[in-house]
Amino acid sequence: MDIIFLGGLEIDTVIGIYEWERKIKQKVILDIEMGFDIRKAAASDDIAHALDYKTVSDRVVEFVERSEFYLVETLIEEIANILLGEFQIPWVKITLNKKGAISRARDVGIIIERGQK
Repeated sequence: MDIIFLGGLEIDTVIGIYEWERKIKQKVILDIEMGFDIRKAAASDDIAHALDYKTVSDRVVEFVERSEFYLVETLIEEIANILLGEFQIPWVKITLNKKGAISRARDVGIIIERGQK
C-alpha cells in the first residue's frame, strides 16, 4: 500500500477538560498517514485520480478549528472518521500532539490507526 502523508499540521482549537482550557485556543499538531494506491494517478498524471492532500488538509483544518471537544481522544477519532468516510481511503494513521499539556514533557498525544492496511 502506498502512503500519502501530511506532517506537522498545526491547528488552533478549543480542547481540554479544565475551565481555563475552554476559554482559549490551543495548538494541536497532526501527523497523518493515509493508505492510497497511487498507480492510477501516476499513470495518468491527472489529479482526478490522486488523493488531493490540499483538499484533505483544508477539510481537517476546517473541522479542527471549529471543534470544541473536551478530549483529544474524541478529536482524533472524529478526524479518522472524516478521512475514512469522505476520502475513500482504506487506512489512516494519525498522531495528535498537544505540546505543553504536561509541563515536564516535551510532547503529549495519541497515535491511532483505523481501517484496513
